[in-house]
Parts: sequence; structure tokens; C-alpha cells
Amino acid sequence: MARYQVILAYDGTDFVGSQRQAKKSRTVQGELEKALRKLGWSGCSVLLAGRTDSGVHAAGQVAAFDLDWSHTDEDLLHALNANLPADMAARDVRVAALKFHPRFDATSRCYRYRLFCQPVRDPLREKSAWRVWPRVDGEALIKAAPLFVGQHDFAAYGTPPRAGSSTLRTVMNASWQVKDDEWHFEVQANAFLYRMVRRLVFVQVAVAQGKISAETVARSLAQQVEGVVLSKSKGRERSELPAGLAPAHGLTLVEVTYPTESSGHIE
Repeated sequence: MARYQVILAYDGTDFVGSQRQAKKSRTVQGELEKALRKLGWSGCSVLLAGRTDSGVHAAGQVAAFDLDWSHTDEDLLHALNANLPADMAARDVRVAALKFHPRFDATSRCYRYRLFCQPVRDPLREKSAWRVWPRVDGEALIKAAPLFVGQHDFAAYGTPPRAGSSTLRTVMNASWQVKDDEWHFEVQANAFLYRMVRRLVFVQVAVAQGKISAETVARSLAQQVEGVVLSKSKGRERSELPAGLAPAHGLTLVEVTYPTESSGHIE
């Protein structure tokens, strides 16, 4: 019996989310567990690096499971992909440390959000990018993103995983790049609040459409105290931000990173 780490990619359009739910809904976890059972897996639950919402995609979701497998890692990769649905694939499989946990051992996560500006719908992109109109000011987007870098209380941008837990998060990188006629937002942090990336994107688009100022965003992040829960500290600043979230379908979980000793391939 060994613990395996698998990197998953999926189109989130037809999933209600990544985590298995009480109702018989189609989830990434549920489909992975179905595929594994066909390979002799008898566990109760696979472990996932994080939760993605209904409609959110992934190129680098990480799962772990224990399996008695007498063939090679490459054979397991092929066997998984032979049993997974067409909108989901295993990109890599490797043996991990026995105590490896894809969520708790992670040191950072990276997400990408795609948007494009066009007054008329584009059927070829509507499931994978947010169509925004009126057009955004690209320079305003580029200037807004660095405001989020560093340790801040992101209470105005998401919900903690448990009621009353800290809303402090450390963002290592936040930036926008132009890709053809699209804008791509990439953000990496030690962890994220629930729906935090979609909220960050929505607020930045509001800035880039002239609905709020970058100074309003800066005020929403102004209070920062290491190790202190600040989830109720910025009521006025939070109320200055427009309500709303960027649509789920523009978001992709790109990568989850780990210390090499926790997840590295065991030779």
C-alpha cells in the first residue's frame, strides 16, 4: 500500500464543485473516487488540495489516495485516464510521502482568471472567460493588482473556511497580463478565502471601469496586524466596495506548491 499524489485537470462547467456532497451531485472528487474503485481502491475518501466552486476549472488540482498498486506509476496514470470522464484528466501520478496531505502540506496556490472585453457574446469563450463590457482600462488593472501583494486582512474579499477564523492571507504575486485580446489575472498566495479570487477580480474590474478608485481598494486593505484576526475591523471600507463576484467560469486553479520533502517522488 502506497500513498499516491495525482495532479488533475478538469473543465468545471458540468461539475457542481470539487468536493463530494451529500446530495447525488456530480463532483470532481466523486468522479475520481469512481475511477479508483474500478482499480481496486477501497478507501472512504480521497484528499484534495482545495475546494473549487461550481463552474471553476483546474489545470493543477492535487489529490492524494492510498492504493495497493503492483504496476508502475505510468500504468496507474493510464488506468485512471481510461476510467475518468472526458471533462477530467490525470496529468501526473507519483508516489508521495506516506503522511502527505495535499491541503495541509501546501505552501501556496496559484489561480488564473481570464476576461475579455467585447459587446457581443463569443460562444467559443463564454464557458472559460468572463466577457466584460464596457471595456476596462488596462493600465488601471495593472496598477490595482500590486495593492493586494503582502499580508493583509482580506475580510472584504472572502469568507474564512470556519466561522470566526482568521481572514489574514499573504499574497506573493498578483498581476495582469495581456494575451491577445484577453486579460489574464494571476494570483499566488499561501491560502485563499472562500471566493476570494473572484472577488478580487470583480473589484479590480470596477476600478478599471471607473466605478471606484484604487484608493478605495487600498483603504480596504489598510489595516494589517500580524497574527490577529481582523474580520470585523473594516466595516466602512468594506461597504465602499461594490457587491459582487466575477463569474466562476473564468477561474482556473493553476498550481499547488509543496516542500519537496512532503510530496517529492520517492525513488
